[in-house]
Amino acid sequence: MKLSEEGMLLRIFIGEGDKYHGKPLYEQIVLKAKELGLAGATVIRGMMGFGADSRMHSSKILRLSEDLPIVIELVDTQENLNKLLPFLDEIVVEGLVTLERIKVVKYRHGNSDKR
Repeated sequence: MKLSEEGMLLRIFIGEGDKYHGKPLYEQIVLKAKELGLAGATVIRGMMGFGADSRMHSSKILRLSEDLPIVIELVDTQENLNKLLPFLDEIVVEGLVTLERIKVVKYRHGNSDKR
């Protein structure tokens, strides 16, 4: 897949403990993105954070949180990311979803990159 220079970044901020049909929410989002043929997705686990409820989530050694912050990032065209938005509206009960314009500098698979 080739992306043009102009793209969009979709970020989804949720908790590690968030579930959808008994499975981790972040996993369900990534699987749906793959099913829709999006360019890719990355799940990032945060060390510390808080959200709309102002409750602190932390990975301190003495207190291992089971609900650390999770950020899912997806980069693709506006058109392709729009395919995922209705699904997110349905399954993200608590969290934050952002969308911003970005400039794609490079997007290549290792086998297609000439060195």
